[in-house]
Amino acid sequence: MISPNDLKFENQLDAAEKLLEILPKNELINGDYVIICSSLESVVLADKVATGLGLSYELLFSEQITAPNNPECEVGMVSETEEIVVNEELIKAFNITLDFIYGEAHRKYEEKILKNVYKYRKGKLLWDLKGKNILLIDEGCETGTTALTSIKTLINLEVKSIAYATPLMPLNLVSYLNTLVDSIFCVRKIANFVDVDFYYKNKIDQAPETIMSILEESPYYLPLQK
Repeated sequence: MISPNDLKFENQLDAAEKLLEILPKNELINGDYVIICSSLESVVLADKVATGLGLSYELLFSEQITAPNNPECEVGMVSETEEIVVNEELIKAFNITLDFIYGEAHRKYEEKILKNVYKYRKGKLLWDLKGKNILLIDEGCETGTTALTSIKTLINLEVKSIAYATPLMPLNLVSYLNTLVDSIFCVRKIANFVDVDFYYKNKIDQAPETIMSILEESPYYLPLQK
């Protein structure tokens, strides 16, 4: 029987190396794929994968929408194109109105997403992805909300195809996400999933200055390419 410790990665770079081992490199390179990093937390991983494949990448910003008076309870998410994904069960359970959801989505867009666009993309709009093959990278899939928000956004941006790649995800989410994307590449599909951070022994610092340094030094980050 596999112990929980056997499922852990040393850090995001170790996870990226393991992910690169299962990705169809020739298909991705010859298909002229663009890598989309699903969050700031996934930059360390995505940059390593981009470097390993020699493919350019872009950041897709999104923010959590939390329940009234409970900032720990995520009930939805909004992306930088203002696509919204909600947890219907939680909204019904807490009697949360759609007016609240849309109001919070717009507030998060104005206060946080636009701030990140200016900080990490120098104010540039999301790169034109219409007709592009996309490799969506996530450092780990926990509830699926980030993945769903990214996928919904990419579909509405009229991309050609979406391959979803992550080092780890709950086993029960695989079949559902498979219905939304063209392919899934996952190193470890875990039955009794704890949380993403649990499966990284020594996570690399993800402070804003660290992320900015990675983006500025990378020849693969699209918004800062010369």
